[in-house]
Amino acid sequence: MNIRIATIKDLDAVTAVEAECFPPAEAATREELEERLTYYADHFWLMFDGDKLIAFVDGFVTDEEDLTDEMYAKADLHNEDGAWQMIFGVNTIPAYRKHGYAGELLKCAIEDARKHGRKGLVLTCKDHLVHYYAKFGFENEGISESEHGGVRWNQMRLKF
Repeated sequence: MNIRIATIKDLDAVTAVEAECFPPAEAATREELEERLTYYADHFWLMFDGDKLIAFVDGFVTDEEDLTDEMYAKADLHNEDGAWQMIFGVNTIPAYRKHGYAGELLKCAIEDARKHGRKGLVLTCKDHLVHYYAKFGFENEGISESEHGGVRWNQMRLKF
C-alpha cells in the first residue's frame, strides 16, 4: 500500500471513492471535492493498492474550534495557518475495510497536524464509531451542531 498527498489529478478517483463510501445525502459532490482539492489538496491523505485509490482522509485547517456544516460547503474557509485540523471524511471502499487502512491514514493526518504545530484535530461521527476514534485519542464532546446530510453527529476532538 502506498500513501501520498492528493493533487487535482486525483479528482475522479476521490469522487468515486466518496460516492462508494457515503450515502448521497452525506457524500461530497464532485464539485465540492474539486473545490476542496483546489484549496487544500495537501490535507487529503490517499492510500493506493497499486494504482487503485482504496481509502482517503480529508479536511481543512481553521482557527474555529468546532466543525460546522458551513465548512463542508466552503473550501475557501481553509486557513493553512489555523489551529485545528478538521477531518471531513474517513473513506475506505468496502472491499478494503477491516484491515486498518483508515487508521493508517488517520495517523498520517494526526502526525501532520502535530508537525505543523496545530492544537489538534476535530471530526464528527455517528454513535457506532465513537469507540473507533477514541482508540486514536479522540474524546467525545457530545452532539455536534452539524446536521450534515440530515444526520445526528458526535463531535470528537484530539488535543495535543
